[in-house]
Amino acid sequence: MKNVISSLVLFAAVSLTASALAGATPATKEVTIGLSEAYIPGGFSSATDAFVVVSGMFPNSCYRWSHGNVAHTSAFMHEVKGAADVTMNTMCLMVMIPFQKEVSLGRLHTGEHTVRFMNGDGTYFEKTLTVE
Repeated sequence: MKNVISSLVLFAAVSLTASALAGATPATKEVTIGLSEAYIPGGFSSATDAFVVVSGMFPNSCYRWSHGNVAHTSAFMHEVKGAADVTMNTMCLMVMIPFQKEVSLGRLHTGEHTVRFMNGDGTYFEKTLTVE
C-alpha cells in the first residue's frame, strides 16, 4: 500500500513538473464556494473601510481563492459570496484545504448592518456589524 501511494505522489509530481516545463497554463473556471464561518472585527467608523474575514474548506487542491463578491442590497444589508478558481484537467490532491480570507465591504453608514454570507447552494448565515 505504501508503494502505491509513493508511486501516485511521484506520478503527480512528474506530471506537474512536465506541464510546468512545457509552459502550458491549465484552464480554470470560477465557481462560488461555501463559507463556513465569518469573523467581524469591531471598531469601524463611517470614515473607514469595513471588512470581514471569511473561512471555509476547499474540497481539493485544485481550488484557489479568487475574491469575495459583495452586493449591497440596501444601505444596511450586505451579501457576501466567495469565489474560487478551479484548475481543470489536472491532477488534484483529494484532501480538504482550509482557507481564511479578508473581504472588504467598503465604507458603510453609521448604524447596525446585517451581513449575509451566501453559499453556492442558496443557503446562508448572517452576522451583525456595527459602524460607529
